[in-house]
Amino acid sequence: MRDLRDTFDKPLLFVDIDGVISVFGFSPGERPDGTWINVDGVWHLISAAAAGHLLALARVFDLVWCSGWEEKADEHLVRVLGLPVRPPFLTFAVPTGTAHWKLATVERHAGDRPMAWIDDGFDESCRAWAAARTAPTLLVATDPAVGLADEHAGRLERFARDLPGA
Repeated sequence: MRDLRDTFDKPLLFVDIDGVISVFGFSPGERPDGTWINVDGVWHLISAAAAGHLLALARVFDLVWCSGWEEKADEHLVRVLGLPVRPPFLTFAVPTGTAHWKLATVERHAGDRPMAWIDDGFDESCRAWAAARTAPTLLVATDPAVGLADEHAGRLERFARDLPGA
């Protein structure tokens, strides 16, 4: 299996898990298609739609797990999602100040590369940071009961393909 850390020709896609791939908050009668997995005693419904979209997005982005799951993402999701690559995962420090708890780590990892970030929990500090970046940046917010849907995947693919040199 190829490791995404070996390639730097594509934009980065920071991928949250809970609320993007692992969906929750849906009504029992409207459960999305997916696979249940147990991660340390907690059951997660891994959206079939999100899995398919992530496979397509891996062709145009370098994926990075951007979740409190940290190394558990690699341990539990690569096989379930059928990913052809092993995305690196971010490790987050204890949050300080008023910025979003993931922001400093995302900023450090992104450097000056073009990037997109899909998450269900953006706040104003994320939006302000993205607007101030000089590199192309896209934030895509999801509904945690739906996760990564067709419209999100389409928007992300257009962003990657519209970058200069793509």
